[in-house]
Amino acid sequence: MPDSPIPLVVVGLNFGKRIVRDLTGNGGNAYVRLAGLCDLDREKAAAVSTQHGSLPVYDSLDDVLADSEVAAVGLFTGPRGRAALLEKIIRAGKDAMTTKPFEDDAIAAASVLEEARNLGRIIHLNSPNPGISPDLDVIVGWKATMDLGPPVAARADVWAHYREEPDGRWYDDQEKCPAAPIFRLGIYQVNDLVRLFGPARCVNVLSTRLFTKRPTADNAQLGIEFENGALVNIFASFCVRDGDQYRNSLTVNYERGTIYRSVGPHREGNGAELSVIMNDDVLKPRRIADSVLVQTRSGDYNWRGFAAAVRGEPDAPGYEIEHIVEPLRIVAAMAEAERTGTKVDVARVSDPCSGVPVSGRGRGAGEMNT
Repeated sequence: MPDSPIPLVVVGLNFGKRIVRDLTGNGGNAYVRLAGLCDLDREKAAAVSTQHGSLPVYDSLDDVLADSEVAAVGLFTGPRGRAALLEKIIRAGKDAMTTKPFEDDAIAAASVLEEARNLGRIIHLNSPNPGISPDLDVIVGWKATMDLGPPVAARADVWAHYREEPDGRWYDDQEKCPAAPIFRLGIYQVNDLVRLFGPARCVNVLSTRLFTKRPTADNAQLGIEFENGALVNIFASFCVRDGDQYRNSLTVNYERGTIYRSVGPHREGNGAELSVIMNDDVLKPRRIADSVLVQTRSGDYNWRGFAAAVRGEPDAPGYEIEHIVEPLRIVAAMAEAERTGTKVDVARVSDPCSGVPVSGRGRGAGEMNT
């Protein structure tokens, strides 16, 4: 039926088990129907299945793709090699929802996104969102309607309280998880700021280990110089326990005003609070030109938009490929900056497959690690 939920199998049940919980809780999801589970760890898959009403368990991604009743795959494996797995999915005639970080190889990412577009297949993820999220839409709108001028700078913060133990997964590998709090949490802000500021020129990184027992950092900040001259600092940490985790606060300075998103201790709901501050005359006090609370924010999974795109609805949200690929170039430069302790230019080469300017390590086999 045109409006029936899209049957989807979740592949990768480390982070994916949270997606399973979200899709089955509170009466389920109106836009996708959880049709099964898949993980290399069969015992883990069986345990998650039992917790959620004995969902079907598939032995492999190939088994999922061979099932004609499955329309889409929720791919929640580690980022390295994810493009190769997505390639298999779209070539099998399925659509995909995945998660951030999209990949750590910008060349492979650009290639699979271009192929999906050519095949008419859908690949969505939670960050960056398809289309534009309500909070970023407010920021873009204010910049235009209030004549704020060019961007000057931004500061973004995200933190949580983790006390993790090493377990051999990609979280323990600095090459696969550079500047770990930025790569795992701060990637939301990287994606947001690319959407607002465009391409980046160079980056630098500071990172430390305070509490984690993993060999990777738990406290980090990323500096980005954008091509338009704006300077950005993104702070991300696993070291702060204050009850304010995952808030994703953002301050954006323009020539003639400043926009705040979820900054400070004030709370109203679970969405994003935005305000724009202006000073029309230096002889007058500053004023709050507008304030708004949005219930859906950047980084949320847009299952409604995904289902609309899978059905081919004309108003379904989509992507500019650059909004996904440019943050991956920044991540590649960030990894080198952490490794060398130097400022690193954001590298750009041309992908011979698509002509899209990209950068990355080069295509490799997909990894089903979760």
